[in-house]
Amino acid sequence: MNWVIIGLALTTFCSTLIGGTLAIRLRKALPYFFAFAAGSLIAVSFFDILPESLTISASINLSTRYVMITVVGSFLFYSFLEKFLLVHFHEETGGHAHVMGPVGAGSLVIHSFLDGVAIGAAYQVNQTVGLLVALAVVFHDFTDGINTVTLMLKNKQHLRNATIFLIMDAIAPVLGVAITSLISINQTVLALVLAVFVGEFIYIGAVNLMPETRKYPNWKIAASTMLAILLILGLTSVI
Repeated sequence: MNWVIIGLALTTFCSTLIGGTLAIRLRKALPYFFAFAAGSLIAVSFFDILPESLTISASINLSTRYVMITVVGSFLFYSFLEKFLLVHFHEETGGHAHVMGPVGAGSLVIHSFLDGVAIGAAYQVNQTVGLLVALAVVFHDFTDGINTVTLMLKNKQHLRNATIFLIMDAIAPVLGVAITSLISINQTVLALVLAVFVGEFIYIGAVNLMPETRKYPNWKIAASTMLAILLILGLTSVI
């Protein structure tokens, strides 16, 4: 049993909880969290997830075209999904429900799980690579915690539900690390799953969250978005 990697996994758990708790405690600052979440989701898509998907596809001779088709298909799917759900729930509940929060937060949970898989896989290469990936994931999961809570609250979900998804998001990378040695994910499937995340996160950041920031036209909102982008850029640069 490698206690170092277990410690790193538990650190990702704490990092996610801290980020999410911060978003819950500072709910009056939610517009800034909307801007931060939008920037971080878009940035992590282009700086982290898409490059990783393309790297995997190149290593297995999977055409880049398939990856890009998956990205666009995912974007359109979530666009149509939201429109369908908005119409459906408006008819059923008078517009008081919005399930895009759980959809987006659930995807972040899956993404966090894959982060844990990445830590476990990198650590099998060597300890140095494993440590670098783990540190990047620790800081990235801090923003994941913020994003999870922000998506739930923005989409009119109860605070209790936001907390449940936050706990799930915190546990996910720990589970990913734990089972890495037990299963082997097909590389083609992994490349396309990552591409799905890219399309969805771009949609959530650009279409679902970014419009919220336009209600508060001040430089602090723009600065929150830029801060998120620069933070993700810095974190992904160390991998």
